Amino acid sequence: MTDEVRGQIESLLRQELSPQQVVGYLERHTGVSLHHETIYQLIYADKANGGDLYTHLRIASKPYRKRYGSYDRRGKIKNRVSIDERPAAVDQGRRVGDWEGDTVIGKGHNGALLTMVERKTLYTVIVRLAGKRADLLTDAAIAHMAHLKDKIKTITFDNGLEFAGHEMIAKELKTDIYFAHPYASWERGINENTNGLIRQYFPKGTDFNMVTDEQVRFVMDRLNSRPRSSRGGRSPNELFMGQRDDLLAA
Repeated sequence: MTDEVRGQIESLLRQELSPQQVVGYLERHTGVSLHHETIYQLIYADKANGGDLYTHLRIASKPYRKRYGSYDRRGKIKNRVSIDERPAAVDQGRRVGDWEGDTVIGKGHNGALLTMVERKTLYTVIVRLAGKRADLLTDAAIAHMAHLKDKIKTITFDNGLEFAGHEMIAKELKTDIYFAHPYASWERGINENTNGLIRQYFPKGTDFNMVTDEQVRFVMDRLNSRPRSSRGGRSPNELFMGQRDDLLAA
């Protein structure tokens, strides 16, 4: 554990990488081989000396679940196509271009985030919305996803009425849109997990009207540059954009 390696570990931890992700990144990019328990011991020692590395650890919490009340009272989205009709290729996860979409709602329903996650690479797009109105979400989805149009084959949305403009989104992005079953969040499990990661930066109770687009972009960049254990230690940027991230750059 040289001073250089210790500095690299601290740098990666401050970018919210887990100890396991730190180990994988260092081995892959610098050839340094450590056990994740070594990283934890460093964190505990730092805390005992008054350090703050431990504050960058993700704390496990119960998955967030929206509370809709009665589905019938919420209304139904016109011309929605069920996930039952989605191509089997989406579940196989072998191709790039199948996305999941949802919203993260702010305090008192003041503002929201639109979150879009590509299933194979985990590449994430996050857009700040002034509210949950369907027209706001529709315009934002089209504006922020248009440059990725060639990498969008399908989108699977949640059943929130904010997705009522799905037909316009499908037309403008030239894609097919499907809807998960009500109360079946596991059908968009990748998106649900990503929303949990976003909540690390914007915890429950955040008023998104007080959050800047720059702050949202920072979180999006953090998630897309983070090496993922489930993807062989590669980041979404590397898998989706072919862009290798140097997390140890000065």
